[in-house]
Amino acid sequence: MYLQIMEQIKQKVRAGDWPAGHPLPSIRELSVVTKVSVITVKRAYTELEQEGVIVTQAGRGSFVADSADLTTELTKAELEKTLDSFISGMRRLGLSDTEIMAQLKKALGRVR
Repeated sequence: MYLQIMEQIKQKVRAGDWPAGHPLPSIRELSVVTKVSVITVKRAYTELEQEGVIVTQAGRGSFVADSADLTTELTKAELEKTLDSFISGMRRLGLSDTEIMAQLKKALGRVR
C-alpha cells in the first residue's frame, strides 16, 4: 500500500500538480483520507525523502523537493520501468533482441 501512496505522490509531482515547495498533507491527514495506517503513510514519506522527492522539516511538515531535475528524473524512471516491462514481455513471448528491435522500429514508424 505504501508503494501506491508513493506512486500517487510522484504522479502529482510529474504532472506538475505539486510543484517544488508544495506542502504535502500531514501523515495523519493522508492516513485518514487513504484509510491506511499512519505507519504505512510514514513509510511512504520516508522512502520518498530517501529518493529525494520530498523534504521533511521538523515542526513544519513535508514538501516537494526543490530539485530542478526532479520531474525529469521521475520521468526517466517511469520510462525505464516501461521499457523494462516491454522488453521482458517480448522476451516472454520468445522474441530475440533482433526481433524486439524490429518490432520497436515498426512501432516507431507507425506512431509519428
